[in-house]
Amino acid sequence: MSNIVDPLVRQIAARIHTERTRRQWTLAQLADASGVSRAMINRIERGESSPTAAVLGKLSAAFQLSVSSLLALAEGATDGSGEATTGVRRSADAVEWRDPATGYRRRQITGPHFPAEIADVRLPTGARVPYPAAAFVFIRQVVWVLEGRLTFHEGDTVHELAAGDTIELGEPAPCVVANNSPAECRYAIVLTRGDTP
Repeated sequence: MSNIVDPLVRQIAARIHTERTRRQWTLAQLADASGVSRAMINRIERGESSPTAAVLGKLSAAFQLSVSSLLALAEGATDGSGEATTGVRRSADAVEWRDPATGYRRRQITGPHFPAEIADVRLPTGARVPYPAAAFVFIRQVVWVLEGRLTFHEGDTVHELAAGDTIELGEPAPCVVANNSPAECRYAIVLTRGDTP
């Protein structure tokens, strides 16, 4: 797995640095905007630490990007000329990101230029991943449980979802995905950007 994960961790580090410098933010400014410590951001950008899913959620929210967008941009799904990759994407060539804290695994299905963002997520038993409300601003999102059970906290509301169930998220609220079942949960995330900021 290291030959799949390690290059993506380096690409995520480079993308976070690119997004920060594009905005002309210092480490301190990104830390203030995201709630992630300056020291942690510095370690991530230098490739010394792999960000957790929760940290990626906070950083992407600060950039007003979805986690899917941040990962798709990090993958650089282009054909080398800067054009978006289209056509067949083989499963064997797919890049999978793994959260070092929870074992949460995420694979981007669509590239950064496709109008909808789709990700395939595997959440191990006992895993719990929080996201701030800011991670859901300006997007419309559906979570579709493919296998297992998912406990989805949307603000103060808790939804118990089984295979085949979907949830379409409403107004931005802090969310937590959790797998309290004895088996891995697999779900798809489908999102589009809203028309207005």
